[in-house]
Amino acid sequence: MKVACSWSGGKDSCLACWKAMAEGYDVRCLVNLVSAGEGRDSFHGVKGELMCMQSEAMQIPMIQRQTTWEGYEQVFKEIMQELREMGVEGLVTGDMDIVEHRQWVENTCREFGFKPLLPLWGLSPEGVLGDFIDERFEAVVVCVKSDALGEEWLGRNIDKRFMEDIKGYGLNSGVNICGELGEYHSFVCDGPLYKRRISLTHGAQVWRDGYGFLDITEAELTEKGA
Repeated sequence: MKVACSWSGGKDSCLACWKAMAEGYDVRCLVNLVSAGEGRDSFHGVKGELMCMQSEAMQIPMIQRQTTWEGYEQVFKEIMQELREMGVEGLVTGDMDIVEHRQWVENTCREFGFKPLLPLWGLSPEGVLGDFIDERFEAVVVCVKSDALGEEWLGRNIDKRFMEDIKGYGLNSGVNICGELGEYHSFVCDGPLYKRRISLTHGAQVWRDGYGFLDITEAELTEKGA
């Protein structure tokens, strides 16, 4: 079955895409919406061109559109119509346990006759983060919610040490180790989906509206193992 993957650039959408492909689904394209004007992901704060670089690194085409909060649903449905005309029959998302998100995905898919695919749904946060690390994906924390995590978490690589630290921190603070409540967001640089890796240069931290963002100043595609 030909499917598309709703893409945020972070670990959950990436792992969901990988699991869908492992189950035999043919991922034909990625779908990404960025904020109008700024051209950044509305949640992660990552520049749209960096997510296009992920698409290039994976050699999976991306449909990327700018939108506002108010226009999000309309733009998403316009893309769904485009996908249907391309012969796509299903939509992959990285949703795990927020019922309202699942209902929105299912309702939207039903409207266009798509099969909703949620490979991470019902899995434990520890299981999802562990799978991501065990599959040898590489990602960096690019956004944190200031009332949940401090500046020391920005720019950290998501690896086994990160997993142990976030588990220990979460026991006392209530932070979800997968960031399901927006505690943190990530950017995937490499992994089994990637034909080439993305090498990043980190810039300054930027804090606004209760969130901290890692400004990625430079990025380039490099050969794996180089």
